Amino acid sequence: MPRAEYLGFEQGFLKLPRRRVALQLPKSGEVGIAPTARGRRCAVAICVLIFSSLQLSSAPSQSPEPPPESNSITAKEPITPVPEAATTDPLKTKLGERLFGDTRLSHDNSRSCSSCHDLGTNGAGRNSHDVGLDGSELPLNTLTIFNAALNFRFGWEGKFRTLESHTLASLESPRIMGSSTSEIVDKLEADPGMRRQFAAAYGRGPDAANVSDAIASFERTLVTPGSRFDHWLAGDAAALSADELNGYRLFKSLGCSSCHQGVNIGGNLFERHGIFHPLASPKPEILRVPSLRNVATTPPYFHDGSAPTLDDAVRKMGFAQLNSTLTDQQVNAIVAYLKTLTGNYRGTPVGASP
Repeated sequence: MPRAEYLGFEQGFLKLPRRRVALQLPKSGEVGIAPTARGRRCAVAICVLIFSSLQLSSAPSQSPEPPPESNSITAKEPITPVPEAATTDPLKTKLGERLFGDTRLSHDNSRSCSSCHDLGTNGAGRNSHDVGLDGSELPLNTLTIFNAALNFRFGWEGKFRTLESHTLASLESPRIMGSSTSEIVDKLEADPGMRRQFAAAYGRGPDAANVSDAIASFERTLVTPGSRFDHWLAGDAAALSADELNGYRLFKSLGCSSCHQGVNIGGNLFERHGIFHPLASPKPEILRVPSLRNVATTPPYFHDGSAPTLDDAVRKMGFAQLNSTLTDQQVNAIVAYLKTLTGNYRGTPVGASP
């Protein structure tokens, strides 16, 4: 039987001890039930290996952790409910919200954080690629900012360990905001109202550290609890229909939950895409697994935005990552389950009009 080697990877954004583990892969000519089951076990094994390496070698996440759950359903499931927003300094949060929508943070005063991360809809946008300052498409699809604070790394490639470092990188990116911290600070310093707000929150005027801290403080409040699935996890047996519950059971039995689990239903490990078959654009090869929270509101899907619908994304993921050709009935059930993951922001379901 062919053998494939998995080596602990070093991609710049993560340093892991090199380890060599032999994985058994199905023969290319095999057909029937056995290759599908064996393929799923292989995909799960890869996820477990990567996750185990991360647990052993990476620093603890600074993202808020959900409180311990005593509910018997939650204790048995690979997914936990979204917690309420962590308590933060209200002055810093209010300042961060103002900065999040302030176009002065971009070099030409043309865009703000909310230009790409629309809090009135899905926390991202509806385009496969947003447009950069130079008018060309950005290389990767914009991820939603909702529940981003629950991830263990930030960005598709997971290059950033904190919200603050991710914020500064976006502000200084020539194609995203095209600014610099010194330019931003000078603009904010020229505004007496901003100086007063910074002084009230931080005891000093604006600087690089407190600009990024204020925005990150606000972003930590952008969690979306209260989905129907979370109600089911909390013990409300009537929260899911029979079809939706069947979709969740399929989600687990097929192997989807080997990568999409935890409080954010993803966001806590890296994975190679296109394990068995090509999935989307080949680069980057290894990505941080995206969260499935509010996934029904965030089309198009994948890092290149190439899947226009949730139905299409589920079919392609099953084939590429699990070596499974899902039936229409299976796809419909899983999509029905995924639609129960939509939570609420400020009392309104994500994706609905405020």
